[in-house]
Amino acid sequence: MTQQAAPSAGELEILPVSQSGLKPKKPGSWFDRNAHILFPAPAVILMFVIVIFPIIYTIFMSVQQWNITSGSPPKFIGLDNYYKILFDDSRFREALIRTGELSLLAVTLQTVLGVSLALLFNREFWGRGILRTLAILPMVATPVAVSLIFVIMYHPTLGVMNYFVTSLGLPASRWTYDASTALPALAIVDTWQWTPLIMLIVLAGLATLSVEQFEAARIDGASRFQTFVYITLPQLRSVIIIAIVFRLIDSLKTFDIIFVMTGGGPGEASQTLNLYLYSQAFTYFDMGYASALVVIFFSIILGVTVLVMKLRRSQWQ
Repeated sequence: MTQQAAPSAGELEILPVSQSGLKPKKPGSWFDRNAHILFPAPAVILMFVIVIFPIIYTIFMSVQQWNITSGSPPKFIGLDNYYKILFDDSRFREALIRTGELSLLAVTLQTVLGVSLALLFNREFWGRGILRTLAILPMVATPVAVSLIFVIMYHPTLGVMNYFVTSLGLPASRWTYDASTALPALAIVDTWQWTPLIMLIVLAGLATLSVEQFEAARIDGASRFQTFVYITLPQLRSVIIIAIVFRLIDSLKTFDIIFVMTGGGPGEASQTLNLYLYSQAFTYFDMGYASALVVIFFSIILGVTVLVMKLRRSQWQ
């Protein structure tokens, strides 16, 4: 028998897939090929409808001149609304200052009281669970209900707050009925309702602290104050900053408490940015100007948030 020579590389015959013993790969259905688009599509569409589109429309309206009562369509005026707000509107600057004063006062009180309550409830004592539950009840109540209760309590002649104040030997106050005390009175209401939030955040941070350092400090003879300043507070710094960020953002946006209790008064003593842009939109119906105020207000909140978060990161480094 003659042996047949092996075919050269150029003579190799490529067999079809069906003859090579391998089954051809069936092409997937249209749904399988586009699953990476179809699955996130509902979430993307929903985000566009409820988040992105209102932002885009607000920015669009902020460069228009449109008063609903005029009956005329919106008119493009460029950045005139922004120029008027930043350079010609004294009411905007005053409202911005009031917003900062109210937020700083309220958040400072809430931080001090919230950390103090967290340190108190972190210790073991009888009835701690019941008192902790009672402490978070103000946070559960709706702001409008809380506001109506404090409206009654702040009444100069019929309210119970002046009874407590005069019982301590202090002079009676007009609270939200006086321009000089309206903002502090509103800060007290906000503090009463939202101090439990900072307390809960700090309590969660206290639960993660290592016990060994506290035992070592106790053995070395450190006092409770020294333990708090040199061990507890440095480890809780990042947690406290997170709580401050949450409350600062929410405090800057406070509307319901002020609207129900004072409506921005007396006069304009408690008119913050929220109430000012509300009056421009729904009292004077100047939608273009109000939209520009919303964009500036959003930029301020975003800037404050970024600044605080950068301070937080710098503390970690």
